[in-house]
This record gives sequence, C-alpha cells and structure tokens, in this order.
Amino acid sequence: MTKAVNVIGAGLAGSEAAWQLAKRGIKVRLYEMRPVKQTPAHHTDKFAELVCSNSLRANILTNAVGVLKEEMRMLDSVIISSADECAVPAGGALAVDRHEFAAKVTERVKKHENVIVMNEEVTEIPEGPTIIATGPLTSKALSEQLRSLTGEDDLYFYDAAAPIIEKDSIDMDKVYLKSRYDKGEAAYLNCPMNEEEFDRFYEGLIGAETVPLREFEKEIFFEGCMPIEVMASRGKKTMLFGPMKPVGLEDPKTGKRPFAVVQLRQDDGAGTLYNIVGFQTHLKWGPQKEVIRLIPGLENAEIVRYGVMHRNTFINSPKVLNATYQFKNRADLFFAGQMTGVEGYVESAASGLVAGINAARYVNGKDPVELPHETAIGSMARYITTANPDNFQPMNANFGLFPELAAKIKAKKERNEQYADRALRTIQNFVKNL
Repeated sequence: MTKAVNVIGAGLAGSEAAWQLAKRGIKVRLYEMRPVKQTPAHHTDKFAELVCSNSLRANILTNAVGVLKEEMRMLDSVIISSADECAVPAGGALAVDRHEFAAKVTERVKKHENVIVMNEEVTEIPEGPTIIATGPLTSKALSEQLRSLTGEDDLYFYDAAAPIIEKDSIDMDKVYLKSRYDKGEAAYLNCPMNEEEFDRFYEGLIGAETVPLREFEKEIFFEGCMPIEVMASRGKKTMLFGPMKPVGLEDPKTGKRPFAVVQLRQDDGAGTLYNIVGFQTHLKWGPQKEVIRLIPGLENAEIVRYGVMHRNTFINSPKVLNATYQFKNRADLFFAGQMTGVEGYVESAASGLVAGINAARYVNGKDPVELPHETAIGSMARYITTANPDNFQPMNANFGLFPELAAKIKAKKERNEQYADRALRTIQNFVKNL
C-alpha cells in the first residue's frame, strides 16, 4: 500500500512539511486553495508567499531566531535553503527577494516526484494521515471543522496579546511582588507610578503611532479585548479603573497606594519572561518600546514579543497538541504553522519541519520525536504545549524559552552565545540519531 500524507496549505509551514515528507519517500497530496480561492492578504498563487515583511529576522547566533535558522539548515529546510539563495542585503538579518523566494520554494516542492499539488479548497478534515497548516487566514468552512474538532472554546480567531519582556531587564529595585489585596500567593510584579509618572505615560501612549487595521481585521475591537491606547483615548482616568487600577496594591516600601500600577505576570514555567497585564495594543513596535520604557522599572526593558492585535486562527495547543505537533485525540493528525501558536515566518516553517518529520515516522510505524528543549525548535514546541491554557497566546523564538544555563552569566551577549553553542551541539547529536 502506498504511504501518503495530506498536507493542507502551501504556506511556509505546509511547504516545509511537504518537503520533509517527500524527501523521506512519503507521497504527499499538497492542498492549496489559491488561485482557485484567494485570501484577503495573498496576491499570488505561489507557495510560501510572504504577505508582510520580506525579512526572516536575525541571522546571527546571538539571537534565538538566528539559532533557529541554523538548526533548520542542519535538518535540510527547504524554506531556509531557498531564503539563503534569494537573500538581499539586510545587515545582520536574512531578508529575501520575496517573489524570487516564493518562486523557488514553489518550484522545488512542486518538482519533487513525491508531491502532488491539489489546487482546491479543503472544507473538511480528511481521513488518514494529515497535516493542517492553513495559517492565520484559514477559510470559514475549515475553521468550523476545526472548532468542532477542538471544542468551542479552543479555537481562536485573533491575537490580543500583551508585550512580553525578559525578567532580567526589569529593575527589581523599583517593582514589588504582590497580588491584589494579598489574595493567594504574591504572583505579580507591580510597577508603581506617581501622578506625574502616570501623566507622562498617558501622554506618550495617546500620542504614539498605531498600525493601521486591514479591512478583515476590523471586527476585533467588538469581539475581543480593547487595545490599551483605545482605552486611554476614552478618558485619562479610564485605565485607572482597568489594567492600571492601584486598589489593593499598596507598595510595601512606602505602605501607601500608588497613583497607578502596571502589573507583570509570569509567562513561562522557568520564570524568565513576564507579560504586561492588559496591555494588548496596536502600537507600532518602535513607539511601543518607547511607551513601555516610560513605566517605572521597565526603563531598560528587553521585549521578546511586542503586543499585537490582529486576525489569527490558532488552536489552544497546551490543551490539544503534543510537542510532536500531533493532535492528542487523533494520532494521525498533525498541526503546523501559526495555527499552533508559534509566531513568525521562521517559527512557522520550523513547526512544519517537525510535523513533516513526525508524520513520516508515523506512516513508517516509528515513534514520533520531540526535539530537545535546549534547541530553539524544541523550546518552541515545549512552550506551545506546556503554557497556561487559560491565557495561551502565540510566541516567537527567544532565549527566554530555553532552559537556564548551568552557570548564571550576567553579560547578555556572552549568555546568548552560550545558549547558541549548547543548542547547536544538541541539534548536531539529534540529527546523528534521527
């Protein structure tokens, strides 16, 4: 019997998954609805079309996404090898000629003898081994199928995520640990503001530049959380009755209640990352960073994920997915791409790489593999499947997801170099035994 896998979606994740399957001798039915049916964001019928920036971000090993790319090179990624071939000057980043890049990925995947391309919309989840990699603009029909599969409460249609910062960049002399009214354990870091500091923050916030909404994203404000800048625009004191409410958060250093408080909540199991509670935002990244650094204690904040509010379709992976990218209730069904809660071009492709490897292993009767947590690929799989399911939000690659080093290193560049060295040694050993 012919061994075959359905791959739904020929974006970055689906193209990578199809490639990994095909090179392992597995027949692939790759479904892509474009050009028969277009999405609001795509403009061509090419695979792996980059609809936003042409940059795949950092290409240096002192950055986690640079380490991620190097790991993918070791695993023969069609996305990264194509990007390397189509690179344009971009300093320390890997940026591409987007048209040449999409054309190259399309050609390489289409021409593989084990890939059959089906240009049609998939409205039902197929039987048999399948990888779903339909991305943030999954069609309405398939979204309804996914809702039925995952449960009413475990499929989301937009990101409303607050910024996430590195704990090491917080000035702990200015913040204090406390929960409101001291209920339960002290679980929040609190950044207190006096009235002058609040006024300065408010003026910076309402004057900051926002990202224009696209037409298909405009329903978000009515269905989800309100952006912090929209809340501020409704009145200077509105935030004081919302996420910056100081009631019950007396500063133990002074014994008094601050004029306003910004709360930080732990975002990962290791306690290296904190999110800014209630600060989902549409601010552009540069202005967002400037505004965040107006908060006492966050003057030198290192942001690993900026706040976003945009159209996105993703599942509650901590509840429904294994770190192998397999669906918990159906062993022959895999998910890949932004739908899993990874964020970013490279991260999406990396998830497709793992899903492809494991789908091939499944049809060959082998156990699926989890990449080591010390690697960038493995750390992302671990995050999306072990994060708190009650407030799960997509995440991009960052060293905050890596297990801590054996020895604490204060200098950031040296610390990142050690993370990178450990990750690449680990992935080399993994590849040898794969």
